[in-house]
Amino acid sequence: MVKKKCPWLSLAILTIIVIACLACTLFMTKNPSYMDLEHYNTAPNREFLFGTDTMGRDIFSMIWYGGGLSLEIGFLATFLSTVIAVLIGSVSACARPRIDEGIMGLTDIFLSVPNLLLTVFLQAAVGGENVFGLALVIGLTGWMSMAKVVRTEIKVLRNTEYILAARCLGGGFFHILRKHLAPNLVASLMFMVVMQVRNAIVAESTLSFMGLGLPVEVITWGSMLSLSEKALLSRSWWIILIPGAFLVITLLCLTSLGNCLRKSVGKKHSNL
Repeated sequence: MVKKKCPWLSLAILTIIVIACLACTLFMTKNPSYMDLEHYNTAPNREFLFGTDTMGRDIFSMIWYGGGLSLEIGFLATFLSTVIAVLIGSVSACARPRIDEGIMGLTDIFLSVPNLLLTVFLQAAVGGENVFGLALVIGLTGWMSMAKVVRTEIKVLRNTEYILAARCLGGGFFHILRKHLAPNLVASLMFMVVMQVRNAIVAESTLSFMGLGLPVEVITWGSMLSLSEKALLSRSWWIILIPGAFLVITLLCLTSLGNCLRKSVGKKHSNL
């Protein structure tokens, strides 16, 4: 049997991008927020390695600084989605049939609503004009599919001998969830967690591109792409191409890792 190879290239590229974004203050050549109006729409050169945008900001510095905020939004939103999914999926799996059907029916209703529309609605209601607010909005709209997976897994696990033994010894719901169920959910959820990070970054970029996300002065990959209209009018290709390339490469790496994890989990289940 041929073993599935780990996408080492994707993992290496993604690791480099994440480390560079986190340590961007060590090598940034300019202040990413500084507007040098004497050098706006400047093509890539020795001083401005990736050129400048329509407000004279250095794109090289903006890429790494903004990438850090985009990744922060992705991870925060994914953490929130995962916590909600585990709690709701666990409660549904352990509840009585009518309550289980009600929770899953409500989940299906949320799944039937287009995710972007739901995100825009929540953003208008909650407000997402900062990194944490936007991460909260995206996190509140990304738990449904994960919750259904958690429910299915726990329905299989809850009748195993060690879970029954823990219940007989007086273990409460949250004790059993933390000590016994959660560790067994990691393998099944890893694929969905990685893909949710990707989806959160895409959601932030889409909202910013539509002018519904973070303000332009808050630098993320999405807010950089929101200047695409002005860039096209001024024929400043680097303002769109370079941030877009970093975004696409990061998403492709996350997708590759997610697919590898999905196949790995599927293979383990098929061997049971």
